[in-house]
Amino acid sequence: MAQKIIGRLKETQELTDLYNSKRPEFVVVQGRRRVGKTYLIRELFQDEFAFYHTGLSPAESNIEDKTVLQNQLDAFFTSLVRFGYMGKTISSWLQAFDALTTLLEGKGKEKRQLVFIDELPWLDTPRSGFMPAFEHFWNGWGAGRSNLMLIVCGSATSWISDKILNSKGGLFNRTTYEIKLEPFCLKECEDFYKDRGVMMSRLDQLQAYMVTGGIPYYLSLIRKGRSLAQNIDDLFFAKDAKLGQEFDRLFNSLFANPEVNKKIIRQLGKKRYGMTRKELSGASGITSGGSLTGSLKALEANGFIGSFNNYDGPRTDVRYRVIDSFCLFWLYFKDKKKTTNERFWQDNLISPMLNAWRGYTFENICFLHVRQIKSALGIAGVQTETMPWLSRRKEGGAQIDMVIDRADNVINICEMKFSGSDYTIDKDTDEELRGKIDAFQSETHTKKSLQLTLITTFGLVRNQYSNSVQSLVRMDDLFRLI
Repeated sequence: MAQKIIGRLKETQELTDLYNSKRPEFVVVQGRRRVGKTYLIRELFQDEFAFYHTGLSPAESNIEDKTVLQNQLDAFFTSLVRFGYMGKTISSWLQAFDALTTLLEGKGKEKRQLVFIDELPWLDTPRSGFMPAFEHFWNGWGAGRSNLMLIVCGSATSWISDKILNSKGGLFNRTTYEIKLEPFCLKECEDFYKDRGVMMSRLDQLQAYMVTGGIPYYLSLIRKGRSLAQNIDDLFFAKDAKLGQEFDRLFNSLFANPEVNKKIIRQLGKKRYGMTRKELSGASGITSGGSLTGSLKALEANGFIGSFNNYDGPRTDVRYRVIDSFCLFWLYFKDKKKTTNERFWQDNLISPMLNAWRGYTFENICFLHVRQIKSALGIAGVQTETMPWLSRRKEGGAQIDMVIDRADNVINICEMKFSGSDYTIDKDTDEELRGKIDAFQSETHTKKSLQLTLITTFGLVRNQYSNSVQSLVRMDDLFRLI
C-alpha cells in the first residue's frame, strides 16, 4: 500500500491500525507547514481514497471577497466529480457535504472508505457556514458508518485545536485519534539524506539541522554534489533563492495576523533565555491581554516558540523563547543581515557571528533531543523534569543551559558546547562551570547529588580540568532513533 516513507514509523503504524479497525474513525493529523503531513497520508494510502480534497489557500485571497466561499465550493465540487459524483452543483457547505454523503453511499458498505480533507482550516472562511455543515456530516452520518475513516489535516494547528480537538460545540469529544507530526529528528534526517544520495558528515548534518529545523521539505531542497555551505547560499542568499522569502510566506499562510506574530518572534529571538509575558509585552508594545495570549498560543501550537519554567521558579513564572531552528537562523542572518552577497555563508564560515549562532542553536537542538540525551545517560526509564535555570540575582547571576532533575535523587547540570573537534576545558572554563554549580546549589538549596554533564559534538580532551565532568554526551548520541 505504501511507498518508502522515511521515518514516521510510529505514525505509519498508528494510521495503518486505524485503517484496519473496522470502526468509524475521525482522525486529526496536525503539524506545521512543510512538515510532511500530506506526503505521509498520500504515500501511505495511495489509491485507497474514496474521496480526497485540499482546501484553497487563503494567502492570496481577500477574505471579504464574496467569491472566496464560492471558489472553495467550486474546488470541492471538482473533487467530488473526480471521485465519481454525478449530481448537481453546490452553493453551500450543507449541499457540499450532502453531495459527499451521496457519493460515499453509492460506493457501498463492504470496503473501507477513506476520506481525506487536507488543509481543513482553509475551508472555514468567514460567514461560510462551514463548521455547522462539517459537524452535521460527521455527527449525523459519518459517526454511524463503521466502514468510514475520515482524516482531516491542517497546518494552522491553533485552528485545529480550537475548532476540532477542543471544540465546545458539535465536535466536542468526537475525534477518535490525534497525530501530531513533528519535524524529523537528526536520525530521520540522516536516513533522508542517504535515501536521496546526499553525502554529508554528521557535523554538517547537525549544522543543516540548525538551518532547516528538520523540516522535510527544506531537506528535500539540499542538492547532492554541493557542500553544505554552497547549499545554504543557494537556498537563502543567491538571487531568486528558493527559500529567500520563506519566513514571510510561512507566517502569512498560517496566521490571520502574521505581522503581530512576526513581531513577537523577533522580540523573543533577541533573548537567549527567553522573556516573560510581562517583559514581552513591554518590549513589543502588545497589550498583555487576549491578543497576546492568542498569539503566544498559536506560535506555540505551531512549534515556533516554547514555554518554560525556571527550575526553582513558581509555575506561574513562565518564560517564552524561540525553539524553531529555521526561525532562529532567519532572525540571525536574514532579518539582521540584509546582505547582497550571494556567497555570504561560504565567505563567513569561521566568523565569530556564525560561531555564536552555532553555539546557541546547538543548545536548542539538545532540548529537542532530550530523549536521546537521557538514553545516552542511561536514564531513559527514570522520571525527569528538564528545563533551564536562571539565577534570580540582579548582578552576576549564573545561567545553566539544561537541568535534568531526576526522580533517583540526582540532578544533571548540562553544559552544551559546539566544537569542531574534541572540546577542551581550560582554567577559565573550569572556574565558570564550578561557579555555576555552586550558585545553583546555593540558590536552590537542593539536597540532590549534582553531576556535571557535558554535551558536545565529538569528545572531551583529558587534562587537569576534565575530571569535573561526570558524564559525556556526544553528537553521535543525538543521532539515536528513540
